[in-house]
Amino acid sequence: MTSLTASAPLAAPAQLGLRTIIGLVGVLLAVLVSGLNEMVTKVALADIRGALAIGYDEGTWLVASYTATSVAAMAFAPWCAVTFSLRRFTLCAIGLFTFLGVLSPFAPNYESLLLMRTLQGLAGGALPPMLMTVALRFLPANVKLYGLAGYALTATFGPGLGTPLAGLWTDHVGWQWTFWQIIAPCLIAMAAVAYGIPQDPVRLERFKQFNWRGVVLGFPAICMLVIGILQGNRLDWFESSLICGLLGGGLVLLVLFLFNEWSQPIPFFNLQMLGIRNLSFALLTLAGVLVILQAVIILPSSYLAQVQGYRPVQTAPIMLLAALPQLIALPLVAALCNLRWVDCRWVLGAGLSMLALSCIGGSQLTSVWIRDDFYALQLLQIFGQPMAVLPLLMLSTGSITPMQGPFASSWFNTVKGLAAVIATGVIETLTTSRLHFHSTMLVDRLGHSPMVDGDSAGLAHRLHEQAVVLTASDLYLCMTGIAGVLMLLIFWLPTRIFPPRAPT
Repeated sequence: MTSLTASAPLAAPAQLGLRTIIGLVGVLLAVLVSGLNEMVTKVALADIRGALAIGYDEGTWLVASYTATSVAAMAFAPWCAVTFSLRRFTLCAIGLFTFLGVLSPFAPNYESLLLMRTLQGLAGGALPPMLMTVALRFLPANVKLYGLAGYALTATFGPGLGTPLAGLWTDHVGWQWTFWQIIAPCLIAMAAVAYGIPQDPVRLERFKQFNWRGVVLGFPAICMLVIGILQGNRLDWFESSLICGLLGGGLVLLVLFLFNEWSQPIPFFNLQMLGIRNLSFALLTLAGVLVILQAVIILPSSYLAQVQGYRPVQTAPIMLLAALPQLIALPLVAALCNLRWVDCRWVLGAGLSMLALSCIGGSQLTSVWIRDDFYALQLLQIFGQPMAVLPLLMLSTGSITPMQGPFASSWFNTVKGLAAVIATGVIETLTTSRLHFHSTMLVDRLGHSPMVDGDSAGLAHRLHEQAVVLTASDLYLCMTGIAGVLMLLIFWLPTRIFPPRAPT
């Protein structure tokens, strides 16, 4: 265990002071902003492409390159934080992230913008592991769950703000602000981190055992897989030699990377930790929950845009209804899970049940639904989302020792990033498949109806609308099935865990 101890953070302070709280809030703000930056630019991509005269295909590469380096950075950031010190590394990541955001609207050409977005994804992806590290290291045991609730905001609160902010900037201010929105929050975050996070000694001696094979194999493996998944639906998956090369090569490199990690004295991923039952369950369930959360954000926005012609700013109230109450719901769920007599597994089951009910309600949508019809579904999300995410954090972190903290952060954040990418790929592929199926079935059923001889353009539009409605309904049912499977796993996979308490 000597090699693993070399990666362990310093011991946590005995008391929680205002200075530490300020530092923690600074890291949380930076992480939320990095997630918002990705969501907002993705939602506002059409306006950005129009302003910069960029085609659709080129725009997809801006998203894919940012996401690829962001997910890859999550895997290696904990090692860098221990080596260069948590405070220095976090400040450098926020500074680079902000600097590239300022420059992005001034990019002279597409290639330079692509490079800046790729580097910005690298800096932004390094931040989420820092938040989990700070929460696990600095918070006393009896309030640790509240720190993890702050981390859970990145999965429940942040994604819901992407559409409203994109609509605000593009419709009322200017497309440049989809990049510049990060400046003020990041400057505040840097000041808070510089003030509140203690300065550790730099441990450059760790380079003597640097796992260079892990970087050479793991970084391109993750990037290739992410790009292959995000571009797969557009390029018709395995009909494209590029997608075959990216996914095939990425899988080969990933296998070699995991084989290398098994025997490394200081690995980036401690594979032996997968033997911890609760951690493995939490990682598996997290992937499924993120697929559901991604769907409940995408489906209402997509339906209202395609069928009712809504702009992002008009969809904003739906997203805000589920996102803003998270600021209250997550602390309440943390307080519930912090009670010793409450089994967090049943909290998780209740959260998944609420998500399933929301998806069942969504499967009943018709072409006459408007924004108001989604409000009841979003109300179920207010507590369903935090009750499905926070217990997973409790199960995963409560089953590890302090020296395993950096490895748990690598596992959790990388799986979280990859799961979000896989969710996007799965939803896009299912949408395309079911849309084609329903379009074909509707046309076949129409046959030689006299309606065909009338307004063909209007008929085609109505057929497309109905296909969109049926597709959204199918996807909601699919998400219900995923939630049901995850609930069944609770009965036999995880073990009971109690809320963290300081030793007496």
